Amino acid sequence: MDILKAVPSAIFGFCFLYPLFMSWVWVTSGIFYWFRYERKHSLPGNIPSLSSFPKIALIAPFYNEESSAEETLRNLIDQNYPNFEVIAVNDCSVDSTGEILNRLARGHHQLRILHNSENQGKAVSLTAAALLTDAEFLLCIDGDSLLDQNAARWMLSHFLRSSRVGAVTGNPRIRTRSSVLGKIQVGEFSSIIGLIKRAQRTYGRLFTVSGVCAMFRKSALEDVGFWSNETLTEDIDISWKLQIRHWQVRFEPAAICWILMPETIRGLWSQRLRWATGGAQAVLKFSDMLFDWKSRRMWPIFFEYALSLFWSYSMLVTIIIYLLHFFIALPNYINVETLIPEWTGILIAMTSMTQIAVAMWIDSRYDYQIWRNYLFTIWYPIVFWILCMATTVVAFPRALFRSSSKRGRWNSPDRGLQ
Repeated sequence: MDILKAVPSAIFGFCFLYPLFMSWVWVTSGIFYWFRYERKHSLPGNIPSLSSFPKIALIAPFYNEESSAEETLRNLIDQNYPNFEVIAVNDCSVDSTGEILNRLARGHHQLRILHNSENQGKAVSLTAAALLTDAEFLLCIDGDSLLDQNAARWMLSHFLRSSRVGAVTGNPRIRTRSSVLGKIQVGEFSSIIGLIKRAQRTYGRLFTVSGVCAMFRKSALEDVGFWSNETLTEDIDISWKLQIRHWQVRFEPAAICWILMPETIRGLWSQRLRWATGGAQAVLKFSDMLFDWKSRRMWPIFFEYALSLFWSYSMLVTIIIYLLHFFIALPNYINVETLIPEWTGILIAMTSMTQIAVAMWIDSRYDYQIWRNYLFTIWYPIVFWILCMATTVVAFPRALFRSSSKRGRWNSPDRGLQ
């Protein structure tokens, strides 16, 4: 009975100590990665010397991107690489995206346009473009992204150094910074997206490439059957498929891609719920790799996800118990009188700001104005940990009961405050 009484206290303690533990894992592993791989290699302003210049296909799928399609394609056409083609896929847009792509193709010989007769989703669009080109290396970006001129060179250097590299993910940077929510995401993309990728490369495999900017080896994609069209997040799914087949997935921080992000709560919720559902789909789909010794390097990211899932539901239970104590008398050992932590709250806040500071320090060599947003990230633990908890709680059952035959379709996302 005493053991059962200790369970609630253990769960409540886990709710506040888990973020601390993971923050320091990410910080220490990220710093190790920076010293080991990045400090001398990925120097901004430098252009990596390549032993050869194989053909690259720059692929951009579009769905209702009339406001950004021309800017994105003109940016791709200016890529600093001597041997490439651009393939734009219009996935049956209902605005003027198709007309814009056709007009641009008439003035640029290296630009090819593919029009889908019906909306198929991003995964199908990427696969169609991959089958259309004879290039062995495919650099895929979103239809509203702006790629750094030397990004292709930086990413290709990994493929030329090792034939086992199947994908290289770039370093997405936020360009929508007109609101507090946008400024907070600048810190989030450094401290979570960037720092975690560095940490995961240190102790195992990557949970996912960044779908807004990733290069793939075509033969590796053929080996795993290209992108899956039933998943909500094709980038997470393809990352797991490649790594379970023992292809390496690497992170290249110097391959910068400037992206638009939601700057409203509604848009952010919709985006993160889709991400969380796609992550849960991947974990459920590939869970049998836990019994495969050859896939052991995938185990750390699986258990990292399992811990975050347990934390999310533990927080939900804690919040429910806290609300119940206003209406019914609860035993002392299960009662939660406040959700505001005392000494742990100060420790969590200090750790969070330290994590963001370390991440910004590392990324400041690529994003020179990043420190302007540091003070806004004081809201990060409140906004994004709660958002992470809520989306995970909702997403896991959605993924669990989602039909495997249901295709992932496009939605027109929140592109920030224009």
